[in-house]
Amino acid sequence: MRVRLSSLWLWLNAGRPRRAAVATAALLLLAALIGVVHFGAKADESPRANAGLGAGSNSGAPAQGANADVIELSDAQLGLISVGAVSERAFPIQTEAVGNIDFNEDMAAQVCPPYQGRIVKLYAMMGDNVKRGQPLLTIESPDLIQAESSLIAAAGVLDLTTHALERARQLYEVQGMAEKDLQQAMSDQQTAEGALKAARDAVAVFGKLDPEIDRMVKSRTIDPYLVVPSPISGRVTARTAAPGDFVQPGNLPAPYSVADISRIWMNASVTESDMPLVRKGQQIHVSVMAFPGRVFDGEIFMVGSTVDPQLHRGLVRAEIDDPKHELLPGMFASFVIVTGPPVSAVAAPADGVVREGNGSLTVWLATDGHHFTKRTVKVGLKDAGYDQILEGVGSGAQIVTKGAVFLDVLAAGES
Repeated sequence: MRVRLSSLWLWLNAGRPRRAAVATAALLLLAALIGVVHFGAKADESPRANAGLGAGSNSGAPAQGANADVIELSDAQLGLISVGAVSERAFPIQTEAVGNIDFNEDMAAQVCPPYQGRIVKLYAMMGDNVKRGQPLLTIESPDLIQAESSLIAAAGVLDLTTHALERARQLYEVQGMAEKDLQQAMSDQQTAEGALKAARDAVAVFGKLDPEIDRMVKSRTIDPYLVVPSPISGRVTARTAAPGDFVQPGNLPAPYSVADISRIWMNASVTESDMPLVRKGQQIHVSVMAFPGRVFDGEIFMVGSTVDPQLHRGLVRAEIDDPKHELLPGMFASFVIVTGPPVSAVAAPADGVVREGNGSLTVWLATDGHHFTKRTVKVGLKDAGYDQILEGVGSGAQIVTKGAVFLDVLAAGES
């Protein structure tokens, strides 16, 4: 090398001075570069540079000659992971939603008195179980008083016309009355009978029974109190009235609300994208926070025909029996709706699938007892701690099922 540089120096000096100066600078730069390369080669041969790279190294570093996706573990590190086989598993086709528990509105009633009046007495408290026809409240009704007054008056008129007809018949028999007067008496008596029947019916509309009406007619006294019964059997879910309150029919809130809680509605709020998948008759599984670990099964009987324009969710309703009255209206609920038959697919434990920083999903494939290779996979359905593997590994492959994140961190630290 020195001989060649000397010859080149003599040739350049034989030329012009300017060319000689440029050549001198070039030769100095070339010599410097040769020295750096030579020094680097010596440094790579040092014992310190080669320390720890022998074939016997088991420190968890990538295997010699392999890329960063292959890692080698020591015997101690192997105790921190678990390896299992990828197998096929049945994945249910289902969608999830949230919602709440509610009363069966078809079996709930707002109990209002049929006529206006002032509350005299209340019989049931909120939370009480009542039977159909059981009294809930008593009111003093002016309408009832008017109807009973008309009843007593009609009964008096009937008695008067009946006695008048008897006298007219007696007089007619002895020719003491004209026939037209007898006919008039008969007509008056029949009119009074009709008026009394109409008055009895008017009082019966208030819920008075025939024995009570007969007693009022006989004693010529009125009963101003109207008893309002429960129209259904169930539980008192609300009581908004107090003695002395004036109530009218149809005014809300009603004095009482009664609901049959033996059957409960489950209202699910399903996302707009999942609404086309939901059908009547599909099975639905419901979980509530009050009973962790328990699942209440039902069947969809109503699918809403509209979607909330702000929430972009539709209403799906199911009904279940609740004989023990465990589910309370207003409870928050989680819903799983089975939208199709289960499918069999390759599955891996969810703990063995790692989400990388770029969003991809990977598993660590066991190539032998100590070496593991990172493999990118594509995941589909999820169920009970398992992920459906669509691409990347097949059934029977051995992968890290526990400690996959540990391998990921170890590989990142050594790369």
